[in-house]
Formats: sequence, structure tokens, C-alpha cells
Amino acid sequence: MQVKKDIMWRINVSFILLCIMGVVILGQILKIQIVEGPKILAHADSLTLKYKNIPASRGNIFSSDGRLMATSVPIYDIRIDTKSGGPSNDIFNKNFNEGIDSLAICLSQLFKDHSAAEYKHAIKEARSNGERYFLIRRNVSYSDLQQLKNFPLFRLGRYKSGLRIEQKEMRELPFKMLASRTIGYMRDVKPVGIESSFNEELTGIGGKRLMQKISGNVWMPITDKDVVDPKDGNDLITTIDINIQDVAENSLEKHLRLHNADHGCAVLMEVSTGEIKAIANLSRTEQGNYIEDFNYVIGEATEPGSTMKMASILAAIDDGLVEPTDTVFVGNGVYNYFGQSMKDSHAPRSSRLSIQQAFETSSNVGISRTIWNAYVKKPQSFIDKLKSFGLGQPIKLEIEGEGIPVIKNTNDKSWSAVSLPWISIGYETTITPLQMLTFYNAVANNGRMVKPHFVKEIRNHGQLIKSFSVEIIKDSIASPSSLQKVRKMMEGVVERGTASTLNTSPYKIAGKTGTAQITQSKYGYLKDHPSYQASFVGYFPADAPKYSCMVVVYSPSNDVYYGGAVAAPVFKEIADKVYSNHIELHSAPQNTDSSIIHLPIAKAGQQKELKKILAELNIPVYVNEEGALNVSVKTSNDKLVLNEMKTQTGLVPDVSGMGMKDALYILENAGLRVKCTGRGNVIRQSISAGTRFNKGQTISIELGI
Repeated sequence: MQVKKDIMWRINVSFILLCIMGVVILGQILKIQIVEGPKILAHADSLTLKYKNIPASRGNIFSSDGRLMATSVPIYDIRIDTKSGGPSNDIFNKNFNEGIDSLAICLSQLFKDHSAAEYKHAIKEARSNGERYFLIRRNVSYSDLQQLKNFPLFRLGRYKSGLRIEQKEMRELPFKMLASRTIGYMRDVKPVGIESSFNEELTGIGGKRLMQKISGNVWMPITDKDVVDPKDGNDLITTIDINIQDVAENSLEKHLRLHNADHGCAVLMEVSTGEIKAIANLSRTEQGNYIEDFNYVIGEATEPGSTMKMASILAAIDDGLVEPTDTVFVGNGVYNYFGQSMKDSHAPRSSRLSIQQAFETSSNVGISRTIWNAYVKKPQSFIDKLKSFGLGQPIKLEIEGEGIPVIKNTNDKSWSAVSLPWISIGYETTITPLQMLTFYNAVANNGRMVKPHFVKEIRNHGQLIKSFSVEIIKDSIASPSSLQKVRKMMEGVVERGTASTLNTSPYKIAGKTGTAQITQSKYGYLKDHPSYQASFVGYFPADAPKYSCMVVVYSPSNDVYYGGAVAAPVFKEIADKVYSNHIELHSAPQNTDSSIIHLPIAKAGQQKELKKILAELNIPVYVNEEGALNVSVKTSNDKLVLNEMKTQTGLVPDVSGMGMKDALYILENAGLRVKCTGRGNVIRQSISAGTRFNKGQTISIELGI
């Protein structure tokens, strides 16, 4: 009986304990559901649901005439939700099973990276593993995307096919290498160029989209409704002229190859505004090709050599210490400064030269002795004068990476007894090409120094947001009379001096050649295998300066290294292109006898363009057929006669006398493939005019002067 009571007692106790435990568990359940539940659910949502940023479309970068230089091209990541609608979605399951074979074949044919069997296996395996966001391919182009949307299964739409498309953007340069370093880029490595300096303006304001994290740590958009649209970035209108930029880079590369140079640069600036119209920077690779991988115009500060001589002479003239007609003793072109021998590159014409002659022939001895005689007792005043020109100070450009200029003072530790004469001819100092050009541009601009700049306007969908006006660094660097004297001296360099090869143009050029031996870091100036830097800096037309330009070629290695022979030809090719494209630079024809009309030789071409040009030149014109598209040109007694050039379908057009551009246009529109040789006007075509031809047939045209 007692045993039975003990058992019952234990059962009762156990029951009570179970009840207590049940109450505790129930309490915990109620606590979780009522008190902690919302917090837990909110925490879970925070791990799987988030508003993710949507990058705004980056603004475009345009040339000065509106041509696209940098743009963002959409690219796409393609994925498939292999469980779209869940496992009970019979419609999706049916669509998937019926379309997977055809889809795999189409994907294989489009991308050509995997076989149809491999595509099918990968997608089906992802489906069996329950992958909700399986990646098919990254970085798909827009045109490929349009094809892909019409593939079996995918053409049923997003929810019936599981197709998921993620749009991204890729930066593209339509003109490829042209000014690419100046345009720059935004990457994980140090950003450079306009892209970097104007990143805030280009970036725009990002949007938001509600996303859910699924397997594989992949975030997937939930709906198209929970979206805050981004605001596109602004567009930039640069100062770059694509036509001149093209000539600058092609000419620079041609001459770098000709002289087997290590690298080189060229920059063209508008005198009155400081707008950079062209900027080229090329480096030789190990394979012998030339690429843009560093902005030498902005970033490389080196010893400028003889281009510094103009600043030295301007300092002495403006201080009233010398005149261009003064003379200086140069002896045999060798002079010793405290044990250091300074030599001229060529023997002087005479033992005594005028300062004008010393400058024109770039006499090291003549210029250094002129400055020595003027400033030997007050060298710091010479240094101060150079710095008053803006030399030795950064320009503080809108683009980052400006090289640090150095013109040392007399109290610097490196100053020596020979510093004054060597600085006067461009050694013991460092200056970038753009800093030197800015100084020469000020001389061309009647003393007013303007800041070089690369961007003219900021726009948004065509609407002007901000324009950049001319920024003046110094109102005047020297007196008008001093500037007039050095301008005449620079004209003499081209007319009679070291750049006389440029004295063949229909417009006047003023400038200065430069040839500097390059120091080899810790080894100094090598005597056995010296390396040189050739340069030319100047402006044109000299009598009414419109553009300034500097060209620097580093380490030419084919035994020709003087600035007049290596750098000046690049300057001329750029200047010729600018001159030919800007009729306002041309001087009006001068006729001593008004009764005589000198008619020019004109190419055949489009009537509309010819009439416009001839009207600008005030050339009398008679048109036989006003409605004719293309015309030939014949010279009459007192006028040019334009005759219609008739073409018939299937017959070879007559392009004799045309320039290459017009000839290509007419022949290719007729259905011919064209090969060109020579320069000038068409003097011969391999298939006679009027001959019947087959579409796609090749015709060769020979150009000549």
C-alpha cells in the first residue's frame, strides 16, 4: 500500500513539474511572439532585404565641336532564376523543360564559349541545386542582349522564363587613344585626367532599389516599384579640337619613329583664352609601339635647355641692362666658368655677335656671357625676375599631376659659382612643357598670362550648367617695348636661325628651339653615350598670334637630336593643319594691279562646299548647273567655271582633279572599293570613267600635286 502511495506521489510531482515546464515554455513562446518576435523578424529582414544603390549614368565628355570623346556604354550580366515562381509553378516548369534544349543551342551559337550540351548541363545542375540566380554570362553588349531576349524560353518574359538582367556601365573612348591620358579614367588605381578632376560633376546622384539576398550571397531585385531613380551626371564640353588632336598625335608618332625616340609630347593652346586645342603624349613600348601612358605635357618637369634663353634675355632687356643690338664676345664658341667649360653646338660666325645673333643661333656662350655680365653682382635679382614671369611656380591646373617646377635661389645649398650662367641657358632648373608654353603664350599675348584649361562648359541634357571663362594669372609679365623686342628676336630664329626650316610657310612663325642634354639620375651627364631632349616652342601667325605650341622629343637616338631638326617639323605639321582649317588666319591677297585677277587652282568636289569657300575668298564663279551635287572646276579668263560631274548607276564616276575625301565619297557611294596612293588631287584612276563595273570591285586612285 505504501509503495502504491509513493508511486502516485511521484506521478503527481512529475505532472506538476511538466505543467510548470509547459507554462514556462508557453511563456517563452508568448515572449518571443509578442515581445521579441518583431525584433527578430526585423533583424532577419535586415540581413536579407536592403535598399541597394543604383549608380547614376556617368556624364559624357565631348570635344569642342560636340564629338563624343568618352561615354558610358551599358553592359549586362545575364542570370536565370531556375526556381522562378517556386517549385509548384507548373507553368514555369513546363516552359523550362520544353525550352532548355533550344535555349542552350542559341546561347552556344551567340557566345561561342561553351557547347550547347555544356550550357544545358550547367543550367539543369543549377536548377537541381536550387540556385535562384544562376549566372549565364557577364558583360553582354546591348546588341547581344536584344538577340538573347528573343531566344526560346527567354522570349516568354521575366516571370515565365526566370530571365534576370543586371545593367552596368563601361566607359568607352570612341576615338580610342586620342587624348586618352588627358581624358583619363576612374579606376581602383590612382585616377587621372578630366575623368578624375571632374568626377563629382560626371558622377551624378545615385538611386535606390529594394533588393533581397538569396543563395550564393547574391542580391536580387524584388519588384520594379521600390525604386528611387538616379539622376544622370553632367556632360563636359572640352576645349580639344579632334581634327587638330588627330594631326598632333599622328605627326608626333611619325617623328618619334623616325628618330627612334623614347617618348615625346605636343600641346597646342589658343593664345587669348588658354584653351588647350590638342595635347599628345606618346611613350615607346618594349615592342616598339607608341602608346599614351603618361601625360608628359603636364607631369614631366625636366631641364628645358635653350627654350629658357628667351626668358633670360627678356629679363635682361626688361631690367634695362641690354638691347638686342648690343654685342657679346663669344670667341671660338668655348668659355670657361670656374673650371667648367661651356661650348656652343656650332662654331660662331664671328668672335663677337650681337645679342640678336647669339639668340638666333642659340649660342650658349653668347647668352650665358650676356646674363653673366648683367647679373654677376646681383644673381638673385635675375632669379627673382624669372620668377616674376611665372616660371618656377605651378600653374595649379584643373587636372591633377602637374610636375613640380624648380628655379633655385642663391641661398639654396645647391647654388654654386657656375649656377648663374648654366641657369641662363636652361640647366640646373626644371620646368614642364605646359609651364614653359604658358610663359611663351604670355609673350605672344602682349604680356598677359592666361591659365591653360581643358574644359569649356558643363551641361546637363544640353542645358548649360556652368561655363569657364578666361582665368588671368598675370596682367603683364613685362613692358610692351621689351615684349616687342623679344618677339622680333623669335621671328629671327625662324627667318635666319636654328629654325629656318620653318621659314617656308605662307604665315609667319616665331619661336625658339631647344636642345638639352639629359642627366641620368645618379650618373649625371654621360660623356660616352649622351642622351638629349629636343624641343621647339613658339606661336603663329607671328604678326597676330592666335595659337601657341610646344613640342618635346625625348632621347632621339638616330644621331639627330637638335630641336630645329627633330621637334620643329612636328610643330609645323600641327600649325599647317590649323592654318588650313581657319580661313581667318589667312592674309588677304595683295594685288598691285587691280585690273589683274589671280585665280587659284581649285579641286573638283561638292558644289555647295566649293561655292562657300570661293565666296569667302571673293573669287568670281560661274555655275553651269545650280542643282548639281558634284562639279569639276575650270579656269576662264576672269572666273572659275563649275560644271556638273554626271554619274550613272553601274558606271565608274570621273574623280579626276578631286581631293581624296571627295573621291572616296563618290566612288564608295557608287559601290566601289578604293585603294589610294600619294598626296594631293586625283591624277589617275585605274578604271576609266564611264566603264561598267561590278559592285564591290576594287579601283585604285593615284594622288599627286
